[in-house]
Amino acid sequence: MRRLAAALILAASLLGAAAPAPQVDVARLLDETPAPILADYRLFADAGGRRPNAGLVPYTLNTPLFSDYAEKFRYVFAPPGTKVGYRAEGPLDFPVGSVLVKTFAYPADFRRPDEQVRFLETRLLIHRRTGWVALAYVWNDAQTEAVLKRAGTRLDVNFIDAKGQPRHVDYAVPNVNQCKECHSLDGQIAPIGPKARNLNGPFAYPGGRENQLAHWRRIGLLAGGPTKAIAARTAVWNDPREPLADRARAYLDANCAHCHNPRGMASNSGLFLELEQTDPTAQGVEKRPVAAGRGGADFAYDIAPGDPSQSILYYRMASTEPGVMMPELSRSLPHEEGLALIRDYIRSLK
Repeated sequence: MRRLAAALILAASLLGAAAPAPQVDVARLLDETPAPILADYRLFADAGGRRPNAGLVPYTLNTPLFSDYAEKFRYVFAPPGTKVGYRAEGPLDFPVGSVLVKTFAYPADFRRPDEQVRFLETRLLIHRRTGWVALAYVWNDAQTEAVLKRAGTRLDVNFIDAKGQPRHVDYAVPNVNQCKECHSLDGQIAPIGPKARNLNGPFAYPGGRENQLAHWRRIGLLAGGPTKAIAARTAVWNDPREPLADRARAYLDANCAHCHNPRGMASNSGLFLELEQTDPTAQGVEKRPVAAGRGGADFAYDIAPGDPSQSILYYRMASTEPGVMMPELSRSLPHEEGLALIRDYIRSLK
């Protein structure tokens, strides 16, 4: 899918040079009344959302949130004349008028990931003068228009997985309140993924591979921060060359810590899974459950060192039962590869 993203970006640059699209409509982004269709913002140069408009910069994350195996195309836009401010911890400081764009998609067959790619929804996180707002736009079957769905919806998705097996997903487009749950920080909506440490990695731009933080600085999008050599970095969860503990902590940070942190929706649990957390007990190791309800399954600890089968965290990650499964949103399937990582991690703890 990264090859497809690079191809889309290159096509956009070539076509854009021949026939420039109208600029991104910043005034429409800042309007308190959401646009009924995605195209109204002019974020893309084509009706199908395949060619990002000038000013949109593609990005990826070292370790992303799992969403039922959906592929994601991410872009960031900041208004002309503004810059994103560097922060060592937490999301970067995006100026008013910025928008984070994320399209969720599935190829028909994951063994041929660049072919027959179906776009399901494009989510926008817009920084308005009154704060951040989250909106979801759902693509039609013809892939020619995405319509605002504030109440959310469900979509049937069928695909062939990387092992050649047919899979079905009851895909959930979140409603506005569900967006607020995951993106809550001190009760306010905030970005989750684009932290400096999670962007500190390479991306295949049309001009070649380059570290994302370095690229953002070079094009004038990012202000401040250390060089990539000394900047904090989130491990890549599925890169076996990296230490097991670093990869597991990165996975829990991306998939759980947006709620499980002292300022998030699950602050009452006492289970804090952000990478900056250094207390093993707060990370769940031999920690007694708090407010787990049925999710506790009568186990003694959130993480029982050496024994994933007796660990609440692993049990809830493996479940698809409402009221037990974690994360509560963004998935209907267990993430088999993520579970294997966390299983190995818990087994390694003494």
